[in-house]
Amino acid sequence: ISSFISVNLIKTFSCDISNLLLPTIIYLSVPTLDTQSVDELTIIDILTRRSYSQRREIAFEYEKRSKKDMITALKGALSGSLEAVILGLMKSTAQYDASEIKGSIKGLGTDEETLIEMVCSRSADELVEIKRVYKELFKKDLEKDVAGDTSGDFRSLLLALAKRDEPSNIVDYEKIDQDARALYEAGVKRKGTDVATWITIMSERSVPHLQKVFDRYKSYSPYDMQESIRKEVKGDLEKSFLTLVECFENKQQYFANRLSEAMKGKSAKEKVVTRIVVSRCEVDLMKIRTEFKKLNQKSLYQTIAEHTKGDYQKVLLSLCGGDD
Repeated sequence: ISSFISVNLIKTFSCDISNLLLPTIIYLSVPTLDTQSVDELTIIDILTRRSYSQRREIAFEYEKRSKKDMITALKGALSGSLEAVILGLMKSTAQYDASEIKGSIKGLGTDEETLIEMVCSRSADELVEIKRVYKELFKKDLEKDVAGDTSGDFRSLLLALAKRDEPSNIVDYEKIDQDARALYEAGVKRKGTDVATWITIMSERSVPHLQKVFDRYKSYSPYDMQESIRKEVKGDLEKSFLTLVECFENKQQYFANRLSEAMKGKSAKEKVVTRIVVSRCEVDLMKIRTEFKKLNQKSLYQTIAEHTKGDYQKVLLSLCGGDD
């Protein structure tokens, strides 16, 4: 590879980029992305072993050298699940999340599963950034789009979560008992469910505070919070509250569970696996790997290897980063 690099060529690179990346940029040049001779393994190896900022640098230099947009070239060279992963990696985490939300409410029907995962599993500060990027990308307000595509208590919950602006770690010790009792009295204790009270508490309190509330809740209710949700509400609202509580208690375990469910059959639910691996690969995928091993007594790496194949398998295994 290094034989392609001349002193004059290196001098033409104006961005502050490591010399180790220069051979990568050259190697990722037109022949690799030419649709007549696509080298998928090289594309996988380079793009999965770099951070988002490094991938952007590579794309910038690719365009300077080839006079072509690298993302357009990738779209022309790749297809299927491999294309979905690689193009996902060319977005920042917030851009990817915003695009997934947009995709879940675009066109006829709503992909509630994706919408619930993306809104209910993201922290307040993540959602603030997702909303900003959503507006930037699509020239629309995320809340308005979600409101137009959902209804009832499900819509009320998603909008309450999306409107959170101030990330907080405050624990209000005076309110722990009050909130636990309110959750119990709004649900298990009465006939019917006061969903508005549940939404208020779960959307307006910090994660550390809610963890203590759910623990105190057990002193009032014969069921824990997740069991209470299953008894009190159904459908998309049930899935949304369960996602929230699971993420409040252990977010990485929630994603590990989702990956387990997506790879229970002979073949994986590729859309779910792709979404989780791509969106979490620069956030907490290593911790998800740990939780996955605890839950399944088998590593995420081994499970992906058993339930996927071809270049899609290769790109996921590379992002997974190794066996446990």
